[in-house]
Amino acid sequence: MADGRSGAVLKRVVSALVLIPPVLAAVHYGSPAFEILLGLVSLLLAHEWARLCGRGPGTAWAGILTAAVLAVIGAAAFRYYGYALLGTLAGALAVYVVARLGRYPSPLWLSAGALYIGLPVLALIWLRTEPALGRETLFWLLGLVWATDTGAFLFGKAIGGPKLAPGISPNKTWAGLIGGLVCACLWGLAAGYATELLAPVSLFVLSGALALVSQAGDLAESRIKRHFGVKDSGGLIPGHGGMFDRLDGLLAVAPVVAILYQFGGGNLLQWR
Repeated sequence: MADGRSGAVLKRVVSALVLIPPVLAAVHYGSPAFEILLGLVSLLLAHEWARLCGRGPGTAWAGILTAAVLAVIGAAAFRYYGYALLGTLAGALAVYVVARLGRYPSPLWLSAGALYIGLPVLALIWLRTEPALGRETLFWLLGLVWATDTGAFLFGKAIGGPKLAPGISPNKTWAGLIGGLVCACLWGLAAGYATELLAPVSLFVLSGALALVSQAGDLAESRIKRHFGVKDSGGLIPGHGGMFDRLDGLLAVAPVVAILYQFGGGNLLQWR
């Protein structure tokens, strides 16, 4: 059993070492590398979502979903964010209508994928292109989600204990929830001291609150998988499952951070 757990941890570490550097590079260099990366990720997410909703290959529907999301990416890349948001909503409606006419088994769920993928993608592009610490905000956001996931995994495996939501995800524990929260808060505190983003205590509190959003996104994705009777959204990433399994927290947090950034007048991480 211990060897099995060590093997699972090793797979997660190796996968992270392979995937994190190109993500950080794309965030650092920005357009067009960042949009290209999001386009590739969106393609994989759309394919997984179509398979999940239809319990089959779903290649054609993945193409439709991807086209809708790529249209959003294209509009956002040229700074037409209003059109991109409208395109996301219109794309979801179009997917629903076409799926309904084509007698697809889950048209509402399929159309929801355009929003589930499109809105976070739009939020990420908008955050990265903001001149006021947009890149720094995105680095902090990614670190926050990674710290939450890592803390939840390590604390959950090491401590175990009472289950968080056994009816939704039998492997998640309260220890994992607390571990993810602690690691996210420590990440926020470190980022506050190391950068000009925010006062350390403020970033500590904000990171903790967003860690809860990230873990709620994880639970929501687990609930969706349970609805469709699957364990993982895919098998693309060794030790992690599919793209949704790896990105569920980020998909939940990105729109929230974008909204906070907007309400902060583009100065979310400059509050003192």
